[in-house]
Amino acid sequence: MRAIDWFALSICFWIFSSVAFAHEGHQQAAGPSTSAAVAAQPTTGTRDAKTWFTDTPLQDQNGNTLRFYSDALQNRVVLLNVIFTSCNDACPLITQKLKDVREVLGDKADGITFISLTSDPLRDTPAVLKAYTLKQGVDGPHWLFLTGDKASMDLVLGRIGQVIPSPEQHSTQLIVGDVANKRWSKIRPDAPAAAIAQRLQLLTMPVVDR
Repeated sequence: MRAIDWFALSICFWIFSSVAFAHEGHQQAAGPSTSAAVAAQPTTGTRDAKTWFTDTPLQDQNGNTLRFYSDALQNRVVLLNVIFTSCNDACPLITQKLKDVREVLGDKADGITFISLTSDPLRDTPAVLKAYTLKQGVDGPHWLFLTGDKASMDLVLGRIGQVIPSPEQHSTQLIVGDVANKRWSKIRPDAPAAAIAQRLQLLTMPVVDR
């Protein structure tokens, strides 16, 4: 762990630590927007993001094994959220909201990776996730639905501030990030699709040195 810049990690941990509010968005997801994106200060000096996020092997909805940092996050603009497929309220609503976001983005959507992590890995196998993506109409090359064994998912979810005693206790907030430049924001799931798309587009713009 000595390779990690602890100051940067403390900032990173602050970014994510307030995300884990148990299913607070199940009511918010269907209602009107009440807040915009919450911008976080960019971290600096992190030399070992791979160690922080971990390269835990997970499986996507097509049964492919992906390393979480190297294959899903590294050098990408990403949107992360947590779902479980047996959820009948917030999760499908938010999935449809994110589908709308990708439609708003149009051609620019290809440059942004959505990553939906299951909070119920014991039931959400790759095949179950695949069926969910087909039902929701979101089975595309730039949207990963990830699962793994429980220990692996607990580790990965913990690194984004989600300590989840049971599947339904996950946060519904969205996390968007420009991984290479360490710019992260949290967004409420009831924000308009256009506002979420705009925040993602800002993250795709080059960082200008001051």
